[in-house]
Amino acid sequence: MDTSSDSKRHMQTCFFLGMLFFCMVVESDAQLSENFYASTCPNVELIVRQAVATKYQQTTITAPATLRMFFHDCFVGGCDASVLVTSDNGDAEKDAQDNISLAGDGFDTVNKAKLAVEAQCPGRVSCADIMALAARDVVVLAGGPGFKVELGRRDGLVSNASRVDRKLPGPELDVNGLVNLFASNGLTMTDMIALSGAHTIGFSHCDRFANRLYNFSAFMPVDPTLDPAYAQQLMQSCPRVGADPSVAVNLDLNTPNVFDNVYFQNLVARKGLFTSDQILFNDFRSQATVIRFANSAEEFNRAFTSAMRKLGRVGVKVGNQGEIHLEMALNWGPVLMSVIFFIVLTPGVLFQVPGKTKVVEFGGFQTSGAAIVIHTLIFFACITVSLIALHIHIYAA
Repeated sequence: MDTSSDSKRHMQTCFFLGMLFFCMVVESDAQLSENFYASTCPNVELIVRQAVATKYQQTTITAPATLRMFFHDCFVGGCDASVLVTSDNGDAEKDAQDNISLAGDGFDTVNKAKLAVEAQCPGRVSCADIMALAARDVVVLAGGPGFKVELGRRDGLVSNASRVDRKLPGPELDVNGLVNLFASNGLTMTDMIALSGAHTIGFSHCDRFANRLYNFSAFMPVDPTLDPAYAQQLMQSCPRVGADPSVAVNLDLNTPNVFDNVYFQNLVARKGLFTSDQILFNDFRSQATVIRFANSAEEFNRAFTSAMRKLGRVGVKVGNQGEIHLEMALNWGPVLMSVIFFIVLTPGVLFQVPGKTKVVEFGGFQTSGAAIVIHTLIFFACITVSLIALHIHIYAA
């Protein structure tokens, strides 16, 4: 028997497995930092920016879709990219009722940016960080302010639709509801008003605001805080009977594709699309801030960038609290690791315990019943350690 050949094959296999573990398990105890990838992926911001710009040139929906997705991700379990994960059973975060309306262009934007990053920095940059960078970049592309993004997030280990319930602001919320929801995420009223300014881009569908047009109350079918001319305009787009569910109505009727402070000017003119928009001007507690932002784009931009940086810190996972998804979507870790361990641990391929009596045919090998039992136990032990203790996951679109 050629023992040197067997030894060489054993060393090569061990090296391969070691490299696999090294690529999939990345340890870090660092906190968020603007220069987190300075040594591991120094060009990450440029790579993401180029990928996002390419997508934005294809469709301007990229901006509101990506920004909204980032907000939804952070408000449910923290900024950990759990909204990106796809489930075989349709019970992941993205499948929740409040997330079904997230535009596919947002997912596509982050997906393409992730692929571009992986091509140059494999296994080093989390999807959560890429989403945070993409959210900043789409704001800039739409004409909004730039700002530094803190990095170092890990991707979450949990993505369940049930976690979304009552975590996201609905279009019917009043100021109390909005303040309480944002406060639960460490954000102030000013942060809430500034982040609501993201509605300066994007669109919605008729069913999200039709109650303001036709059944606001028993005595007043049309919301009295809605500008009458604007209400008529909305009724033409969204008739009471036979409204097309695919019709999209701009959140900002004046500059829908430009990130500016016109949204706040619309609120002052009683032309906010959602109840949760218009209430910001109607309520005396938030009215002064709305007027201030309406009168000064600079003040709005300053408040918005500050709020975005604070939003990006909500519930982040660092170090061993999360992982780095190599791809986004289905988790193929259990399948791939099972195949690898099954091949490597087949009795007689690399080793056999016990290694003497060979009386059982197993595949093309001669082995023993005891060896099959022991190797089976080793197989399940390796799977348990790799998938549960070490959290090894491999995500593929």
